[in-house]
Amino acid sequence: MYEVMKHTKTNVMILALCQAFTITTNAIVLTVSGLAGLMLASDKSLANVPLALQFFGTALTAVPASYFMRRHGRRAGFMLGAVIGVIGGIICTIAVHTNTFWLFGLGGFLLGVFNGFALYYRFAAADTASVEFRSKAISLVLAGGVLAAIIGPEIAKFSRDLFATEFAGTYMSITFLPLICFVLLPMVRIPLEQKPETSSKSRKLAVIMRQPIVAVAILGGVVSYGVMSFLMTATPLAMHAHSHIFSDTAFVIQWHVLGMFAPSFVTGHLINRFGVLRVMMTGVILNFLCVAINLQGTAVGHFWLGLLLLGIGWNFLFVGSTTLLTKGYSEAEKAKTQAINEFAVFSTMVISSMSSGKIQHYFGWQIVNYGSLPFLLIMLLAILYLQLQKGREVHKI
Repeated sequence: MYEVMKHTKTNVMILALCQAFTITTNAIVLTVSGLAGLMLASDKSLANVPLALQFFGTALTAVPASYFMRRHGRRAGFMLGAVIGVIGGIICTIAVHTNTFWLFGLGGFLLGVFNGFALYYRFAAADTASVEFRSKAISLVLAGGVLAAIIGPEIAKFSRDLFATEFAGTYMSITFLPLICFVLLPMVRIPLEQKPETSSKSRKLAVIMRQPIVAVAILGGVVSYGVMSFLMTATPLAMHAHSHIFSDTAFVIQWHVLGMFAPSFVTGHLINRFGVLRVMMTGVILNFLCVAINLQGTAVGHFWLGLLLLGIGWNFLFVGSTTLLTKGYSEAEKAKTQAINEFAVFSTMVISSMSSGKIQHYFGWQIVNYGSLPFLLIMLLAILYLQLQKGREVHKI
């Protein structure tokens, strides 16, 4: 038992570091991608298309990555993703240097593939954790994002003018982060699953998804990431439109990412103490507060507080949804259930990031915020519905 727990803690520590470097990559991209796209695109309403292509790459990779890791192991999948991430960073650097918009989109897509494998860091931690430690393991891996919040925007600011071409140095710096993950991952010890899925042990996906806890968990992942990306990807463009300087934008994104991941040190404890649905509900309420703040004005303070609340709300809703999802499938059903969840989440992010840029360009920041409200209301009603259920599988949530 001691050896198992020791390996679990080692795995969680390494996975948290890899998660940190992956999210650092994302934090840098989120800070500069829209602005770099604005610089490269002839049609300025397409500035967020490369970021949307990144999310598309993640969505497209989510399902095959899950099955690849089921066959070859989590570690092999994470290392393959890291190699693709390095290539993506190099291509983005070349694209910015040569002022080639379509190549910039290709590099973004490959960074999305890298993220498609990295999505499973939290599930990898859950794989080797006891039931009691599972929510803590998930949240601790996500807590690796605190490092990303600190160093990501700082790297973006430092490397922005590192080369003659603006943002070329930023994307060059990105190439080193997946490389660090590649070096760390051989220390992870997660055993291969012994048996493949069999029809006698695995229900059909439609049956799994009809369970209220699975349906609400997937909806929670979709809404948490969808609303977060919708508001967050529009933020650099909105701040640019309101004449805020780049360092202010980096500052706001820094605190947003900190809000996303710093609560992870306690989110698992909160879930164990108050229940997963209460934590998810709190996340939705914080998202509503974010919108309320954003609608009050466009000073740096409004962007800062709104995006901070958005990050914390995302954490509570997303970690809660991930924990809830693990209650809805058996070991044999794990790969396909996790895969459909990640595909749904990042397909939504493609749509939300693509649309947010256009809505921000044509209609402005207030309309972007109003657009998120229907989805938050649907999530709120779904959680209330699940709380009212008296079935045995829901009763203990």
